[in-house]
Amino acid sequence: MSGTSLDGIDLTCVNFRLDKFWNFNVEATKTISYSKEWITRLEELFHATKESIEAGDESYTLFLAESINSFVKEYRLSEIDAICSHGHTLFHDPKKGLTFQLGNRKILATLTGLNVVCDFRVQDIKLGGQGAPLVPIGDKFLFRKYEAFLNLGGFSNVSKISEKTTIAYDICAVNIVLNFLAKKKGKLYDLNGDMAKKGKLISPLFNELESFEYYQKIPPKSLGVEWVNSKILPLLEKYSSNSVENLLNTYTIHIASLIGKNFEYGQNVLVTGGGAKNNFLIKKIRENQFANFIVPSEVIIDYKESIIFGFLGVLRLRNEVNCLASVTGCVRDHSSGNIFTP
Repeated sequence: MSGTSLDGIDLTCVNFRLDKFWNFNVEATKTISYSKEWITRLEELFHATKESIEAGDESYTLFLAESINSFVKEYRLSEIDAICSHGHTLFHDPKKGLTFQLGNRKILATLTGLNVVCDFRVQDIKLGGQGAPLVPIGDKFLFRKYEAFLNLGGFSNVSKISEKTTIAYDICAVNIVLNFLAKKKGKLYDLNGDMAKKGKLISPLFNELESFEYYQKIPPKSLGVEWVNSKILPLLEKYSSNSVENLLNTYTIHIASLIGKNFEYGQNVLVTGGGAKNNFLIKKIRENQFANFIVPSEVIIDYKESIIFGFLGVLRLRNEVNCLASVTGCVRDHSSGNIFTP
């Protein structure tokens, strides 16, 4: 799994088993951080020519294969049924019928000598869906004791599970914006939210952030880098005369404000993703609502998404539903993903 916050590739070896319910055991985990060169390249590919994107896709697939082979060797992993790979999202604009993840090439199976399940989003877009979020099927079957789920990654997204239906959607941009601001101070990210904590609210900026039309839309809905580039970044530039600390403070409080509006009193909400380690953000979220926000073990915080994409692959290999129409807005539930053999 590689997220839009560009922190690296999350690798997880998971053993899934189906008794009365689905259960899982995490056997090994590792995050391979992106080098400065890869971060720059991934950022620049968004604006590149078709030829450059194809070359970048091939290079990224090779890098992914090397990372997986190294992981397998380091932890002496064996009897692997499949690599279930999300890849790295370069484009995601469902209105235009567009979603594209780097690294989803057949050569990945050849270079690793393992079966590969990948490209989970494309089929859903073709069926009229958002192609996202895909994690709720894992929330439903693997984390049954929670009523709702909040992921704080590049974007924040929510899943709400009931006996009748499952709904999920993106709430707002999180680390993709916070990291953008932190880089202005020479940092990859705002550790613990310490810089944001030192800042003060810029009320006019906060009010403009709160007014975006997307937040009023009814799910299914999803966000991509394109929306951040066209909406959020120009607004931050408008207020760039303010300190980075004040911008971080304001945007963090904006995130907390939005999240507070998306959960109900007494709900038990599992919080994961890199943002779960942002103490200032979590504090502000808890100040804004009446749900119970539960931060789990570090393994689940860091690797829940990669665990669930492993589960999506398992369901695809079994030809069982791994995309829910109630979540993505597509015409029907379906089993999505390409299967490549070595």
